[in-house]
Amino acid sequence: MSKGIISSTAFADTKPHYEILDGLRGVAALLVVFYHIFEGLSFAAGGTLITTINHGYLAVDFFFILSGFVIGYAYDDRLGKSMTLGNFFKRRLIRLHPMIVLGAVFGAIAFFLQGSVQWDGTKVTTSCVMLALLCALFFIPAVPGVRYEVRGNGEMFPLNGPSWSLFFEYIGNILYALFIQKLSNKALTVLVALLGVGLAWFALFDVAGYGMIGVGWTLDGVNFLGGLIRMLFPFSMGMLLSRHFKPIRVRGAFWICSAVLLILFCVPYIEGQDPISFNGLFEAVCILVIFPCLIWIGATGRTTDKRSTWICKFSGDISFPLYAIHYPIMYLFYAWLIENKYYTIWEVWPVAAVLYVGCVILSYLCLKGYDEPVRKWLTAKFLSKKK
Repeated sequence: MSKGIISSTAFADTKPHYEILDGLRGVAALLVVFYHIFEGLSFAAGGTLITTINHGYLAVDFFFILSGFVIGYAYDDRLGKSMTLGNFFKRRLIRLHPMIVLGAVFGAIAFFLQGSVQWDGTKVTTSCVMLALLCALFFIPAVPGVRYEVRGNGEMFPLNGPSWSLFFEYIGNILYALFIQKLSNKALTVLVALLGVGLAWFALFDVAGYGMIGVGWTLDGVNFLGGLIRMLFPFSMGMLLSRHFKPIRVRGAFWICSAVLLILFCVPYIEGQDPISFNGLFEAVCILVIFPCLIWIGATGRTTDKRSTWICKFSGDISFPLYAIHYPIMYLFYAWLIENKYYTIWEVWPVAAVLYVGCVILSYLCLKGYDEPVRKWLTAKFLSKKK
């Protein structure tokens, strides 16, 4: 079962935001929620192909490129100079971990509401759920089959499955601070090229055997390898783009890039495995070519009217909370679909619409009532005044 993802990245305090990149992060997050609605219908129907937002899992790769670009832009000229390594890690933890904690708590509540049972109906003890919650709070992933892998389908973070992508995001941040940030432009280019070859190999030859690159969500060998490749190439590519970025004028950049994302995510699954995976070829083109172009165009443009500015700001603001809290609610939706044997969107569209809007509203409430106040308090308490 593939998971979408969004990784939220804040710009440095003294540097201006790329408004359109904020907006694109939000657009992709909103599309991920749609993808997971259709994933639920597929799951309820016994694992049939996901329809409509067929390639929504590629949001993971888009967000890794975006994250790498923003981190390179925000910290390349400060880390190790005006900013210590410790302060960098504090900033990243303060930005990401409060919502990870809230998402884990929501996941535990959702699991209890489902009756504390795995997908196959096996009852799970409260102690195992509490252990799963404790591990999630400290971001300790579950190995398939352990007692606290409570949902029984191998998820790295069974209370909030998409947290797997942030696990790799943390790895990316550590590698950036200790290694990648120190590379010269030439060395970084070589690294990106090698990682691009690795990602193309993984996708074109369907190494995971899924028929798609939607890997990384569980801790078996091929998923861990796939998750690392999915993070390392786009993350490093984003950093390379930030170092070489030169703006060009593109009118309507936000709307153009949003439309391209929607079209790419809606492309039907492409059959064919001989001599290479045709679906993997499509994925590789998206990740290696199209997504970097979208990041470049998005960083180039600026919003020119109040409506576009508001849309970009609002969708960017809620993007990370939306990612962090929507999937525990999806678990409840999936259980409802399975129990009632609903397999098509036409049977459930009113519920799906309420679910979708409810996730957006709840995300905004979490942002204003929890995430922003907690991050403000943590910043005042643990970060020095120096940049």
